[in-house]
Amino acid sequence: MNFVPWKTKPREGVSVPTSLANLRSEIDRLLENYVREPLSSLEWPFGAQRGCIPPLDLAENPEEVVVRMEVPGLDPNEIEITFSGGQLVLAGEKHDVTQTGGRDFYHTESRFGRFRRAIPMPQVIDPEQIEAEYVNGVLTVRLKKAASTPPKRIAVKVREGEAVQTVPSPAAAGVCDEGE
Repeated sequence: MNFVPWKTKPREGVSVPTSLANLRSEIDRLLENYVREPLSSLEWPFGAQRGCIPPLDLAENPEEVVVRMEVPGLDPNEIEITFSGGQLVLAGEKHDVTQTGGRDFYHTESRFGRFRRAIPMPQVIDPEQIEAEYVNGVLTVRLKKAASTPPKRIAVKVREGEAVQTVPSPAAAGVCDEGE
C-alpha cells in the first residue's frame, strides 16, 4: 500500500540504498496490515496471538449453524475441535515450511504457528449433532440446533402469613389485555 501514489516510481539516475528500500517496503506492509486488521501486528493481548489466525465464515439456517475455516497445509488430524458452554473452539498448529527441506527462502509471506478460535454460537446447539469434515484445505463444522421447547408459564405463589395461595398466570385465568 503506497500512501503517496505519485511518488512510487524511483527517479531515473537516483539509486535508493537497498536497506532504505527494504525499510520502506516493510513500513508499507505494516501499514497495510494495520489498515486491514488494526492491532494485528501487536503482541497478544492487544493484537492477534502469535502465529496464523485462519479466516472463517459463520452461516446460519433454520436447522444448523455452519462454520467454515480455511486451513490449507494443515494436517486435519492436528485440528482440535471442542464444544462447551455454547462456544465452538477450533485449535491447531500450522508448521513452518521455510524451516524444512533445506530450501533457502529470502522472502516468505506464509503464516504459521499455533491458533485458537473460540466462536460463541448464536443459538442453542445439540452437542451430540456436531459434525466436522476437511476437504481441500477447508474445515467445515456443522452444528445442529437443539429442538426448541415452547415457553412454559409459571404460576406465582403468594405468601400471606402462613397460608400459601397460588395465583394462576393471566393466560391460564383467561385474562386478556387486548383492547384495553
